[in-house]
Amino acid sequence: MDRDTAHAIVAAAQGHALAKELAVTVAVVDAGGHLVLLDRMDGAFPLSTRIAEAKAQGAAIWQRDGHVIADQQAERPAFVAAVSELSRLPLIPGAGSVVVRSGSGTVLGAVGVSGATADEDRACAEAGVAAVRD
Repeated sequence: MDRDTAHAIVAAAQGHALAKELAVTVAVVDAGGHLVLLDRMDGAFPLSTRIAEAKAQGAAIWQRDGHVIADQQAERPAFVAAVSELSRLPLIPGAGSVVVRSGSGTVLGAVGVSGATADEDRACAEAGVAAVRD
């Protein structure tokens, strides 16, 4: 994940949030779950920075969107809890994180959004990823 791509994702996700009158934090991480870019919009609650990064990191290292991780948590809670302990940040299963893939399907990283409802966070993240699809 390069910085230009991360900036494009954040701009598109925040643009979507602005259009919906939302205030969110957007985090973009590389394929290893390491933070590339984090931006909190005016009015987004302070803890949203940590939540957005944790959502993005979980999606990147698990290579699954957050809502898919939530489904797996419902099916296998002990396993997801154990995996969460292995990661740098706790996993936050649920809507609001989306894996970023190259045109060939290689995982480049992920985006995590926090500050609105789960569905609104997910829509912002999806708008960010849509802006950089090949």
